[in-house]
Formats: sequence, structure tokens, C-alpha cells
Amino acid sequence: MQDYYWLYMTTNCTCFCLCLASCRELLIFNYCTIFSFIENRIMNHTDIEDKPKQSNSSCKNQNFIDWDEYFMAIAFLAAKRSKDPCTQVGACIINEDKKIVGVGYNGMPIGCNDDEFPWSKNQESELDNKYLYVCHAELNAILNKNSSDLKNCKLYVGLFPCNECAKCIIQSGIKEVVYLSDKHAHKNGTIASKRMLSAANVKYSQLNPKNKKIVIDFNEIDWDSMYQPALSPAPKNVS
Repeated sequence: MQDYYWLYMTTNCTCFCLCLASCRELLIFNYCTIFSFIENRIMNHTDIEDKPKQSNSSCKNQNFIDWDEYFMAIAFLAAKRSKDPCTQVGACIINEDKKIVGVGYNGMPIGCNDDEFPWSKNQESELDNKYLYVCHAELNAILNKNSSDLKNCKLYVGLFPCNECAKCIIQSGIKEVVYLSDKHAHKNGTIASKRMLSAANVKYSQLNPKNKKIVIDFNEIDWDSMYQPALSPAPKNVS
């Protein structure tokens, strides 16, 4: 039975197992062969967690989200502003140039204190429930528009629009709706909404995002360690 030995190389406190060879096989390696082998193993070692990342500012970042996910994420971020304890919905409107022209979320009208108006859903009196008071995200996004009109625009929203919002969408000139959830598909309001949108030739489609989660971490970007171009030389004093 042959005796086997491990050959190790320690770099940055990491020990790489390079080869398992018999005494006789090990003797045939010269220094060039060994270090060539070491270099090849290091370059192709995919399980090293502490392997430094190579930075090449001439290559674009490949870890980016597509347009649909971007605008839907804006809608979801807007929903974080909602005070509704049950359902937080956001909406984002873009024009044909993929520029954001309106953002909104569900909430009370301006001037109606959201600490005084009801957020309940199941009170006996209709006046004590939220439905008579809350403005939906789609309506707020339309009213918050920063362009002269919304003709041929596209709306991104977390929840399929209700029948009242569908009317506003049609009247505003929006021609496409992208939604994420259709949980109220069985309700008459949603059925009526789809009927009106279809009749008015407003397209609607459900987004199936490739990224199921997009995390916003304010500490993710290490600004201090990012590459910065050299400062411009200070102007010389001209006497």
C-alpha cells in the first residue's frame, strides 16, 4: 500500500488542498509544474467564500432588475406609505418613454385626518367602515400626475384595479395595466372592472417577476470603499 501525502499552500490564512499524490508521483514535479498547478487550482476553485472579487469598471453591472420589476417595485415601495392596517397598495404610472409620471398609494383624502377617520371593515354602520372614505392607489397616482395627460401610459399596481379605479384608468387615457395579485377575481367589482377595461381596449396582464424579493438595504453600498476617480488638479494661481 502506497503512502500518500497532502500538499498544502497557505494564502491569506486559507489552506488550499492542492493534490494527493504518492511519494513517487510527487518527485516528478519540478517547481514550475507545482506552481502552475497551484495557480490553476486557485483560479478554478469555486468554493472559496473569501475569494476577492475582481473589479473592472469598464464592464457593466450584470445584477440589475428589468423594467417591469423596477416599476412594480416602485409601486410596492409607495405602498409602504399606506396607513391602511389591512391592505397596503401602491401604484406607479409611466409614459411611453419609461418615465415615471405618477405615483400613489391608498389612503385618506388630503385634509381628512387618518387618525380620526375609520380604518375598519366590518362595523355595523357603513359610515364606520373605511370604504366610503379611502382613495385607492390608482386614483391617487392619476391625480398626482406630473404630466399634462396620461394618454397611452402604463400603470403598475400591486392589486388588480376595482371597478371605480377602472373608470378612472379609462377616462385618463391609460392604455395598459400591469398587476401582481388578482385575489378579488371572484368579486363582481373585479369582474366589472375587467369588462370595462376590455371594452375600452385597455390591456391588462399579470406580472410574474423573476426576482421574488427585492431588498432595499441602505448599508448595501459601501460608498467609502467604492472606486473614485482621481481628483482634478487644483488650478494654479496666475500672477
